[in-house]
Amino acid sequence: MLTAKRLALPHTITTMPERIGFVGVGRMGANMARRLKDVGYDVTAVYDIHKPAAADLAKEIGAESCTSLARVTELSDVVITVVTDDKAQLNVFSNKKDNLLKGAKGRIFVNCATISPDTHIAVEKLAKKAGARTLEGCMASSISQARAGTLYLMVGGDAETFAKVKPILTKLSDEGKLMRHIGKTGQAAQVKALVNMVMNINTAALAEGLGLADALKLDLKTVMEVFSQTGANSRVLATDGEDMVNRDHSCFFSAAHAAKDSGIALKIAKKQKLNLPLAAATFAQYTKLTKLGFGELDKSGIAELTFKGRGKAPKKKKK
Repeated sequence: MLTAKRLALPHTITTMPERIGFVGVGRMGANMARRLKDVGYDVTAVYDIHKPAAADLAKEIGAESCTSLARVTELSDVVITVVTDDKAQLNVFSNKKDNLLKGAKGRIFVNCATISPDTHIAVEKLAKKAGARTLEGCMASSISQARAGTLYLMVGGDAETFAKVKPILTKLSDEGKLMRHIGKTGQAAQVKALVNMVMNINTAALAEGLGLADALKLDLKTVMEVFSQTGANSRVLATDGEDMVNRDHSCFFSAAHAAKDSGIALKIAKKQKLNLPLAAATFAQYTKLTKLGFGELDKSGIAELTFKGRGKAPKKKKK
């Protein structure tokens, strides 16, 4: 479990004017909230369907743990949402009993979940009707980057809205060095889908390469070193290679999310009438892994399908 460590910051920092709310305070959302609190923003409201998570974070950072989405909007000028999927994203904006658009005039919503471009566009339309604005804040990073404020952010939406919240997003993206304004709403989600599609394909390919090397009884450390110095190199070799060999699949980006995101890319491709066999095969592998009960493993867990003698959860070592 991650421990929340506050950054050592000067005591002269004053609270910045925007009040910020968070909807979805799992590992990513909670650490983004901590980061913004640390750099001087007033994080006023947090909400999560898992109420204890919201209550614990609210106590830690001095926010209100809201019992309704409308209350988050009431207490905030900018609301950052980090929910699970398309259904959850639409629900927080359109649920008839309670949603973020009640009293939302003038508010800005930055939606950071990995969801389909069409959902971002639908949410933008709903927000406009309520007198509010939205942005995509698609992330290509993990938990530690959320905490450190070094997320890679792909932003979609109109330039004026982006300018208004840019100071906030800058503090989440290494002072803006890791932030790109991609274009209109929907386009950032398209790029994010491509990022995750290629990443997942690379991860599946690495698992197959290492699985075959293991079956050949090659020294895996040597194989990975050769990979790193040749055309077989990839970023996932550095992030996932040793974990695949050691069966250490502590979750930073889950297999279930990999399956979901690969599915988003395939739907986009289908609309363009493109056949993407590698993406389809990767989606099938991650879907299989999830159905076997390994969905909460890190994406490196795909190696459980490629190494001989695996496919079952690693046995716990006897004490």
